[in-house]
Parts: sequence; structure tokens; C-alpha cells
Amino acid sequence: MRTFSKLNGLPVYCSSSAKLIGHISNMCVSSQGSIIGLVMEGKGFFQRDRFLPIEFIDSIGENGVMIEQVEKLTSVHDLKKKYSYNTYQDLVHKSVLSKEGDKLGLLEDVYFSEQMGTIEAYELTDGFFADLTEGKKVIRPSSESLIISKDAIVIEL
Repeated sequence: MRTFSKLNGLPVYCSSSAKLIGHISNMCVSSQGSIIGLVMEGKGFFQRDRFLPIEFIDSIGENGVMIEQVEKLTSVHDLKKKYSYNTYQDLVHKSVLSKEGDKLGLLEDVYFSEQMGTIEAYELTDGFFADLTEGKKVIRPSSESLIISKDAIVIEL
């Protein structure tokens, strides 16, 4: 299980040529709450903002992400035509509410399984001082039920 904050900025390499392709800059979450892929800031002027589908990732290590099929990368603009999704930057620091209407906190990070592309847990904060005294909360949703709006995120516990 990984968090996006530890994945953000990692280099992406082609596993067959060991060539540096770019660096992870964002994560795409489907409206059902699963990870559909990662956004990579490309190396070079013409390779900016490429989408890396989760199924094309060979492995994720502590120091890099390995992929084999570099030719399968698409532009983020093409992704917007195919999928309805939110990025990590869209979700971070949004209010997280339960289905019962209780405020659980603000989204700080996302724990996910890179093999299955599923979100396993959410790390929530109640603010700096609450984090110092009580610590951050990690909650596990009971299902992949996730409702995202411009104002808040609603999950089922």
C-alpha cells in the first residue's frame, strides 16, 4: 500500500531501455473511487503532461516507477475525452463527510494499492494543532462508494 505524497515526484523509467521518461506529478481518480492512472510531467518540451494508465505500470519502487510500454502513454488532453475523473490536486484539502453528514476532516493523502488500482484508505487532518495533539486520522471506506463535488467528498464508512 502506498500514499500519493510518497509517489509524487518519483522518476518514471522505461524498464527495457532504462531511459528516464519523466516524473510523477498527479494521480487520476475515477468517479467510483478507483485509481485509473498517474499523470507524468514529461522530460523534454514535447512530452509534457502524459497519462500513464495504472495497468501499464510494471512496478513502483522506493526510487522510481518502471513501465515497459512507453508508446502507450497518451496526452492528458486525450484522457479528458475518454474519462470523467478527478486529480489528487482536485481532492486534497477538501472536506470529507460521512453519508450520515458528519464531517470527518480534510483530505490530506490517499493510500492505494498499485497492483489493483484501488483506494484502500484516506488520511484526514483536522488542522495543524489537532494533528500535533491527536495525530492524523486514517479511515478505511467500507466500499468504493465515493461522491465528489466541487465542495466536498462523501464516503461510506
